[in-house]
Amino acid sequence: MSQVHSIALEETVKIDRVIDHIVGIKEGPTMVFFGGIHGNEPAGVFALRQVFDEIRSKKLSVKGEIYAISGNLGALKTQERFQQEDLNRIWLPDRIENIIEKKEIHHNEENELSQLYLLIQDILENSNPPFYFLDLHTTSSDTIPFMILNDSLLNRKYGSNYPLPIILGIEEYLKGALLSYINELGYVSLGFESGQHDDGKAIRNSVDFIWYSLVLTQSLDVTEQERESLRKKISNTGKDSHTFYEIYHQHDIGTQSDFEMFPGFSNFQKVPKGVGLALVDGVELKTTQKRQIFMPLYQKQGNEGFYFIRPIPKIWLWLSKKLRRIKVDHILVKLPGVEWADDKRDTLVVDQRIARFLAKSFLHLLGYRARRFDKAHLMAKNRERASKHAEYTDTLWFKQ
Repeated sequence: MSQVHSIALEETVKIDRVIDHIVGIKEGPTMVFFGGIHGNEPAGVFALRQVFDEIRSKKLSVKGEIYAISGNLGALKTQERFQQEDLNRIWLPDRIENIIEKKEIHHNEENELSQLYLLIQDILENSNPPFYFLDLHTTSSDTIPFMILNDSLLNRKYGSNYPLPIILGIEEYLKGALLSYINELGYVSLGFESGQHDDGKAIRNSVDFIWYSLVLTQSLDVTEQERESLRKKISNTGKDSHTFYEIYHQHDIGTQSDFEMFPGFSNFQKVPKGVGLALVDGVELKTTQKRQIFMPLYQKQGNEGFYFIRPIPKIWLWLSKKLRRIKVDHILVKLPGVEWADDKRDTLVVDQRIARFLAKSFLHLLGYRARRFDKAHLMAKNRERASKHAEYTDTLWFKQ
């Protein structure tokens, strides 16, 4: 058990790994909500407690199961992002194998991962599909609420039901995120960013998001009027509803680098050319052209200073869906300089000395997110193969 404090509410509570768990009286989906994966982001924890308490006090009829799970208990207690290492950057196959199979646990975050991993596996083995994994976060800067998805068609289709801006492509820059691990298992998984860490609005926005998610997945039955009311609450929290964005640049903070973001920047803000963004080792970093900034860093911990994003045209989204469905990537491997990394056929290795035409932007159309393998090669992974579409085809949101 751990103590968690909310500056916004001026309240401290005690929580366990499983904050709450409700088993419904009828068959239905399994909803898994995470709060506090980062210890300085308690809004999700308090929002989950509020919603689950209300479900119990009103004796609402639940279908399936719903879980409220706390993330980094140790960091939540100390009110810091993490203690030794970012828990949301270590969900990598080799790390998981060392922690779970070899029992090589070196610090607090690896112990947290071990407990969360075993709990997730238990849920997947003993609960019923379809499964939904929703991770509640906040940001260090001011922001309108938005969602972050790994770019699979299944995730896109589900996420499109929320009247919120949607960010694609972060998996190309962040290694070892919890939701990337879950998405690679094939399940719907997304992150919701509700507001600034200590802003009371972040808790309220998370509460509205949780209620709407429970209604969208038919975990709760409500009238059409109540459903529309919940939808409007989410829609009224920000602008750019249903706009898809992609990340195309991340400013990495080196291990020995001194980074200080200039004050006043907020998510989705458009910044003109020549504007100073930050001091990097005492040197002012300026925009070289007009940019749209995303997640500027205003906290001591963290390795990502900021991102640049741009809207994705609807025709581009439509084209990518068509190309993925006809599996164009299976044609690409017949060309020189392109081959499968292994027999799983979900990862391409591209020799750009030969296949110069195959840029990252084209790989994105096919659902691949690429990382530089060496100076000449890209390694690009696709999550479409893993998506468990069949588990979701009977849901109302999938049929619409």
